[in-house]
Amino acid sequence: MVGRVLELRVHGVSNTPPGQILGLRPAPGGDAPPPPWLVAGGPVTGFYRSPVAEPAEPVVVEAYSWGRLTSGARTARDVERALWTLLLPFTLANVALHARPSIPADSRTERWNSASGITAWLIRLFCLSLTGTCALTLTAVGVDLVGWQCVDDDCLRRIPGPWEFLGRGWWSEGARPLAVGLLVPLGVLALLGLVSLRTYQYEAQMPAEPVPPPSARQPVGAPADGRERSEAGPAAPEPPPGPPDNPLQDRTFWVGEGQLRRGAVLHLCTGVVVAAAVPLGAVLAVDPPRGGRAAVAWPTVAALAAVVLVAVVALARPGLTRRAGATPLGGWSVAVAVLAGTGLVGTMLILLLPDGPAGTTLADLRPAPDCARHPVAPTCAADRSLPGLDWIIAWLGTGQLLLLIAIGSAARSGRRALAAPAAAALLLTLGFAWFTGWLPGLPPAPATLEFWTVVVPVVALAATGLLLPRVPSPAERQPLAPHTDLAWGGRAPAVIAGFGWMLCVSYSAGLLYWVTGRLNDRPAPGGLSPVVPPVPVLWAGLVFAVALLVLAAAVARAGLLYLRLRRDEYAKATAQTDPLSAHDLRRCRDVSAWQALHRLVGEHAVRLVGCYAVVSAVLATLGCAALLSRSPPHPRQATGGAAVVEWISEVGGRLLGWLPVLIAAMGLLVYRNELVRRSVGVVWDVGTFWPRTAHPLAPPSYAERAVPELQTRTAGLLALAEDDPRSVDGIILSGHSQGTVICAAVILQLPARSRRRIWFLSYGCQLTRLYGRVFPGYFGPDRLPVLAEALTPPGGRVRWTNFWRDTDPLGWPVTAGERDVPVRDPEALHPSDGEVADPPIRNHSAYPEAPEFHRERSRVAWLLRRGVPAPRRPG
Repeated sequence: MVGRVLELRVHGVSNTPPGQILGLRPAPGGDAPPPPWLVAGGPVTGFYRSPVAEPAEPVVVEAYSWGRLTSGARTARDVERALWTLLLPFTLANVALHARPSIPADSRTERWNSASGITAWLIRLFCLSLTGTCALTLTAVGVDLVGWQCVDDDCLRRIPGPWEFLGRGWWSEGARPLAVGLLVPLGVLALLGLVSLRTYQYEAQMPAEPVPPPSARQPVGAPADGRERSEAGPAAPEPPPGPPDNPLQDRTFWVGEGQLRRGAVLHLCTGVVVAAAVPLGAVLAVDPPRGGRAAVAWPTVAALAAVVLVAVVALARPGLTRRAGATPLGGWSVAVAVLAGTGLVGTMLILLLPDGPAGTTLADLRPAPDCARHPVAPTCAADRSLPGLDWIIAWLGTGQLLLLIAIGSAARSGRRALAAPAAAALLLTLGFAWFTGWLPGLPPAPATLEFWTVVVPVVALAATGLLLPRVPSPAERQPLAPHTDLAWGGRAPAVIAGFGWMLCVSYSAGLLYWVTGRLNDRPAPGGLSPVVPPVPVLWAGLVFAVALLVLAAAVARAGLLYLRLRRDEYAKATAQTDPLSAHDLRRCRDVSAWQALHRLVGEHAVRLVGCYAVVSAVLATLGCAALLSRSPPHPRQATGGAAVVEWISEVGGRLLGWLPVLIAAMGLLVYRNELVRRSVGVVWDVGTFWPRTAHPLAPPSYAERAVPELQTRTAGLLALAEDDPRSVDGIILSGHSQGTVICAAVILQLPARSRRRIWFLSYGCQLTRLYGRVFPGYFGPDRLPVLAEALTPPGGRVRWTNFWRDTDPLGWPVTAGERDVPVRDPEALHPSDGEVADPPIRNHSAYPEAPEFHRERSRVAWLLRRGVPAPRRPG
């Protein structure tokens, strides 16, 4: 059947139901619209059409529903997906890899020593460190709080399960309780591995090639009923594609099952190494091994160190930096798994063996049972954490901060900017060695000089790499449209990864606070609890409270800016010669509110986030200096100003304790509450759009399934024989909001023979003000024209029309397509044509109901049915 065009609509982040996408209405006298007709797919992702559509309609509307990949339908899967929100730090760190300003269009041409290659390697190292932070936190729970500090029966009874045996007999001696506590991080890491294994199905989706039509079809290029259908006939083999001009044109971009498996092995094994290194390091430090213990200890240390070394090197190799489909694990992955298993077995043996005679036994350092009943006794120290744990946490946090600075410097200015953070890291290491007396031949450090005072100037030195001039891309040498420059001056990878780091640290501190509260059960006399978290966690509560105050100030600043913008828009709307009625003035206030929100998001949101990131970086620097001081934020008996600090720290700690629960609850509401889904779902769906190329333990990417399915559906329909009743002359890919990004990825993956019969309609589009600024390697000023060229037939104009409203906070002009069509919203200030209700303000929704959309779609459908390119623009 010819003379028919299919409009394939793809919804955005709000999981719009298929019936609403199709515009189904209840029949006269009916209570509900008819259910849509599922024509392809299944209950999770499907293609739907209206059951009342006429076969002879020139434009058939079809809706692709992908929302259940991220938003549930009030099922048991909602709980599982809500728990994915706890992995949001991993998501943000993974997104940072895709926010690099310079990403080669062909991944095969990227070299490790290039600016983009070094930045990618640093980001992957940072992602690996986040996995280490997660493992270290769980180790602090199981090994420190439970296995080390929870020494009496009262404390052990508060742990779910029969754990009282750790307080008496053979299991309470030496380091054996630490071996039992090590089961906590190992169990959670195993759970993360299983969850990651279950989600490989997303990366395993492959677009299916369309079935060739019968050979009886007319030859290529023959006219049919006055229309040119160049694809009518057997599918002629296309020439092999040349080098891609956009990374999204890579055929393996959405197929990374093998890469994900290899990355997961590295991350899980590194997590095992971190978990094992904490108790093993404490035992070896206080009781150096001799004899048979040494024969087990040093090979164990070598195996654990080899895992870290191999992981650091492997993160720069093509096996992990490039996607190649369902490839096997390889020898390196197997070697890492064997080394990690060997190190774990050796660690368990060391922990289960009796204490050695070479140094101080752990029994002399472990808190006595009397400290649980009388924590304020003079013999009970304020810091009762496992020896060395505070140093490990402090140095890990400081190293991650320097790594973030290096990421931002390399992403902005290339390799030359790494000199400052590298010099800072070297100075910090040498300074620590000088203060601890490990540098022979140097006089001891002055007694009045504390090591933590060196941290702030050293980090400030590292930050100078962020201030070097940015290397512009060729497209940026031309004048850019307003508010389309790079977000945060090209430092987007560091900003996004930094927010993921802050959230990960908050999660970790919150978990330790929460577990400590459960183990203590009730306040101890004198204000000191029997079980205390590590000292760095106490600082985290103070910094978190201050960060919340800064966030409140940033929100207040945004609110004041919004009020000013609304006032300006209201003044423009009412600046008319004819007086407006009171009703029209009220409507102008409503419209100006949405117009102000449109400007706030499109013109000021990126800058406001950047200002908050700068303040957060300063807080993080001061926090790292405080961690390396090894002193608590307030004395045991705080008075005066110290009491205020204690109160703020206590409030921040309590808030941190509830943060993971709050995030999980919000994640559950994302899948059940429309308001929360629209506000929070934007960030979530932007993050989970990108494939897991940096952090394999992040939540799965829904685009790994949505893009291949849309590609298969589109190419399959366009390859149908002309006499097939499902045949169409062309397809209008109609994307709303996040659906425009999905459609853009599909178009860049389609072969040229399919793109020639496609027109792209985008509305509520974020490709310039959001994606173009934060992800310039895919949608920047030198990459978005690639999408326009893919939609341009030979000798024709761009087959891309974009719709936008000045009341839509997320929809803006694109300037890369054929034209940008402004949609009036509302259609009028007062009722007309016999209607009694005011025309609604639609802002980000209901674009297909606008008259501008209907006129443009009719024109596009006519051009696609003609099958010839549109005439060139005059002039």
